[in-house]
Amino acid sequence: KKNEVYIDVLESVNLLLSSTGNILRNEVTGQVQMNTKLTGMPECKFGLNDKLVIEKESTSQRKPGVEIDDCTFHRCVRLGKFDADRTITFIPPDGEFELMRYRVTDNINLPFRIIPAVQEEQGQTKVSINLKVIANFSDKLFATHVAIKIPVPKNTAKAKIKNSFGRAKYEPEQQAIVWRVKRFPGKAECMLAADVDLMPTVRPKAWSRPPINVEFQVPMFTASGVHVRFLRVYDKSGYHTNRWVRYITKAGGYQIRI
Repeated sequence: KKNEVYIDVLESVNLLLSSTGNILRNEVTGQVQMNTKLTGMPECKFGLNDKLVIEKESTSQRKPGVEIDDCTFHRCVRLGKFDADRTITFIPPDGEFELMRYRVTDNINLPFRIIPAVQEEQGQTKVSINLKVIANFSDKLFATHVAIKIPVPKNTAKAKIKNSFGRAKYEPEQQAIVWRVKRFPGKAECMLAADVDLMPTVRPKAWSRPPINVEFQVPMFTASGVHVRFLRVYDKSGYHTNRWVRYITKAGGYQIRI
């Protein structure tokens, strides 16, 4: 049997931005999924760019690590070792398991910056929406499954929409203009402008202006900056292990108030 370890670092990034652009909530929750196919029962040692570990080893050239909080581990991990010196040591079960979960609340790289301008016209017959979306990750990467849901009032009749790429349309059942982009290149900027016509209502009610909701996935990117530094397999026979690491960041609750 081949000796292989597959490591998937999966992150959800949560953001709530006020209508003036202030960050009200921002955190990343992450999990490390493993699939191990190893001969025997070797002990493994796993290392992330954990700030507390890197500071101990500190040589001045090193990039600073990430502050990793609220770690919880699979039962195969030796908690005593982690509590003593933050090393993650374990004898992995065969096959798929979740090695650990963590949370990061500092220095988060937000994959998308969204700048909305939403104006309700006097007489409550129209709403005009302008939206700028900036992909804040490397231009070597792409986001996939991007969907930006821009709420519109309940009494929307129709919307005239112009957007620089992807597909955008008014979806009445979502009470929103939904803008979908299959592949959104890193560092790209794009714009959407919409003129929304409202139907007259008997008793005009103020529109509650729910937040814009964003969905996305960015492969080979972590919003927290966490990355795998090493996986060491200590086996008596000293066989070679192939290691495969993948990263993916997706939107948790990613909301921008308007």
